[in-house]
Amino acid sequence: MTEGAFVAELRGAGAHVFRVGGCVRDAVRGVPPKDVDYVVTGLTEAEFCAHFPRAEKIGKGFPVYHVRIGGVRSEVAFARRERKTGAGYRGFDVTFDPTVTIEEDLYRRDTTMNAMAVELPAGTLLDPYGGQADLAAGIIRAVSPHFLEDPVRALRAARQAAEFGYTVEEKTLALMRACAEELQHEPSERLMGELRRALMTPRPSVFFRVLRAADLLTVTFPEVAALIGQTQPTEFHPEGDAYAHTMAMLDVVAERSDNIIVRFAALAHDLGKGRTPQEMLPHHYRHEETGLEALASWNQRMTLPHDWKKAAAFVIRQHMRAPRLTHPGKIVDLLFGIESSGLSVTDFNVVIRADHGSLPRYLRCGEAYLTAMRTVTGRDAPPALRGAEIGAWLRTAHIAILKKLLLEKE
Repeated sequence: MTEGAFVAELRGAGAHVFRVGGCVRDAVRGVPPKDVDYVVTGLTEAEFCAHFPRAEKIGKGFPVYHVRIGGVRSEVAFARRERKTGAGYRGFDVTFDPTVTIEEDLYRRDTTMNAMAVELPAGTLLDPYGGQADLAAGIIRAVSPHFLEDPVRALRAARQAAEFGYTVEEKTLALMRACAEELQHEPSERLMGELRRALMTPRPSVFFRVLRAADLLTVTFPEVAALIGQTQPTEFHPEGDAYAHTMAMLDVVAERSDNIIVRFAALAHDLGKGRTPQEMLPHHYRHEETGLEALASWNQRMTLPHDWKKAAAFVIRQHMRAPRLTHPGKIVDLLFGIESSGLSVTDFNVVIRADHGSLPRYLRCGEAYLTAMRTVTGRDAPPALRGAEIGAWLRTAHIAILKKLLLEKE
């Protein structure tokens, strides 16, 4: 079914149909939309189902349906009002009868950029809360005090700032601050969802900086907040404390890799510095060990994806020693260790180069060295060897190959 046929069917039943949300925002920005969502007014749920009996209902607290429109499964919701009745994002009394207007539906949304609609079929833009002007000015502004009713909107506003390069205006920052108490009781999965999206923005540091400006960083990501004020030797890190270094490094890594695991590893690489006693500063002895403790604490509080945790733990352990090795055996162990971490050598190098500024030859050529070493396997071991003897023989063989490679000119 085409969008035109879908709209004509509903208009014939006396309803009004609107495109809403991100697709409207993106159209105003001149960006191709990823998904198209619709809102229907002036129709009961029963009437809608009579016209679209194959529509798949996915909403529980309020009706949302999946309808295939233009070959794509799109969300179709009924305009609704919301009234806060309890804690968290489930604590709402929702009304979705045919009298609810599109303006009322838009009023309950988070920021003005997401509170615009396009009425179909005419294509008329409805912008009752100034979203178009805020987009033009690069401002993220809450639509109304309803912003407070879902505390995760505070993270969403911070993520939008990182995604679009916009500024959160002061009144909205104040509303974000007021979300602190409720955020502490939100399901960690919801915070994790915003972290995922924030890490994939062009400048992920903005997400954390906005949360800090709203006094929410300690509430949401205390392991990152702990880096603030943790001074470092200026000859190695002239950009400032461990927090400033981590934010700068995260953005550099984001420029060079779109792999979310690599970006998280960059964010986590210096977590241990947040646990350095004040009397030890600006030095951070053993921060690799305390970094693993901080990562474990983060995972206990907010379950991290296994591949994120595995890669980050490897980077935490190795980021200081990796570019300074001289013993061929240790280099062999490092290169195969990178492979076991779930990262490629290229991924690992993105983080190490961002942290140290340069790479030793054995990392620059690491992929080629691994390819050469893999030509010898345990099947090539002398027949008399058994068990651990085969592993020891294989490591010796790999070291011999690496030594020859290191003697060659690049």
